[in-house]
Amino acid sequence: MAADRTDDRTTPTRTSPRRTGVLLGFAPWIIFDVIASPSTWKLAAFTALIASLVLNAPDLRRGSVKVLEITGMVFFAVISILALVLDRGDLLWLETYAQTLASGVIAAVALGSLAFTPFTEQYARESVPSQYWGTALFRRTNRVLTAVWGVVFLLIAVAGLIAVESGHHGDWFNWVIPVVLLVAAVRITAWYPDHVRSTARQT
Repeated sequence: MAADRTDDRTTPTRTSPRRTGVLLGFAPWIIFDVIASPSTWKLAAFTALIASLVLNAPDLRRGSVKVLEITGMVFFAVISILALVLDRGDLLWLETYAQTLASGVIAAVALGSLAFTPFTEQYARESVPSQYWGTALFRRTNRVLTAVWGVVFLLIAVAGLIAVESGHHGDWFNWVIPVVLLVAAVRITAWYPDHVRSTARQT
């Protein structure tokens, strides 16, 4: 019983980012993926840029913008500027690969953040007391979750590329597979931290 009480004191009640926080961070990217097509990617870019600015306004005011948010604002701003200043002929590659490029950028940012601060950790710190930030449990949990999101978006990028290059099964590679992967990532984000805490209390 004493060991159980010690575990309760040393194990935070939350080690993971709030799902709503992470999903809001991904919201502009999801909006872009949903709207973007060869004929609507410009509208998708403008809409995603506005969503990024609106959703991130509170963090901008606090000066606590996260890496995913910064990436989104910069990415969609660049895409929007290109849409305004370049001719359609110069943007055929972007029309073709817009969704794949967006997913690839997220994957690179997520997996790249593992070398520094896993991006989910920035969200987790908003709901986890600071005394737990340096614990092995907190850091390991967020490294796993960040890796999961990175791999998911890498697979979505690959699926989009396959859809473009093959010209077949577009709905499967552009919609069905990405939706299944995103739902899986959300479920893992909800399940894994509880699983880790439960395992830690039993050892």
